[in-house]
Amino acid sequence: MIEHIDAPTLSAWLADADRAPPLVLDVREPWETDLGTIPGSVCLPMGRIPQTFHDLDPARDWVVVCHHGARSLQVARFLDAQGFARLHNLDGGIDAWSRLVDPGVRRY
Repeated sequence: MIEHIDAPTLSAWLADADRAPPLVLDVREPWETDLGTIPGSVCLPMGRIPQTFHDLDPARDWVVVCHHGARSLQVARFLDAQGFARLHNLDGGIDAWSRLVDPGVRRY
């Protein structure tokens, strides 16, 4: 099942020392991640997911991120079909992160 998470909630989760942090999977292209990412995120372009998802731990909490949330939702649906059970899609993507959490991340 895919849950939706907003940027402020993800920020609080990442800052919560009493809770295991999720792995943030940024599925944007390299030119996009060069503009800014969520600290600690794993950058893996959407097109490479089908060949590399076996290297990802399906037992972890994952938050999938893209520009606005559409590509990340597609990847989350793919991972869900592969047996990943703890998936979250960042609503509004990195754009929401920039607007609501970290204005230092460049918007585009």
